[in-house]
Amino acid sequence: MAYVHVITALLFALVLVRIDLSACEILQGKVSCVDCTHSYDLSDIKVTVKCEGVKNLAMTTTEEDGSFKVNLPSDNTKTSMNCLAKLLGGPIQLYAKKQNQVSQVIKGKEENSYIISTPLSFLISCPQNTNCKATKPIGSSKTIDLPLPPEWGLAPSSYYVPFVPIIGIP
Repeated sequence: MAYVHVITALLFALVLVRIDLSACEILQGKVSCVDCTHSYDLSDIKVTVKCEGVKNLAMTTTEEDGSFKVNLPSDNTKTSMNCLAKLLGGPIQLYAKKQNQVSQVIKGKEENSYIISTPLSFLISCPQNTNCKATKPIGSSKTIDLPLPPEWGLAPSSYYVPFVPIIGIP
């Protein structure tokens, strides 16, 4: 008698596992490298998706072949989606033209699937006829480090030189 209840519970659990309750919309796309070798690893490139009227954005990283999959950010009140996918960057410096960096998200062939309308592509080397050298740095994050005698046992002076105590406020 107990076996019947166990078997019924297991069958019910198997049926629930097969049901996909998620109705989220999935964007699938691929990034490509224009000047890379065929076996170049395209993993860990960041791609974001922003939809009109939705506060949140979705971010994902690419696989080795440059493909990515992400759930579109959604708001329960919106039914029509106007979304853009944007190539952000990667583990190394990437160079991309503006028209190759952003792509419109369009409806795919399957239900709840979306694709990008234009390919997201980039270069890993500086394009010709452009100046890719860094211009004059805007600011420096170098700290001041005064030499302190080691026998004093104090931390490096850069830890407390920027600190200005406020004295005299009751």
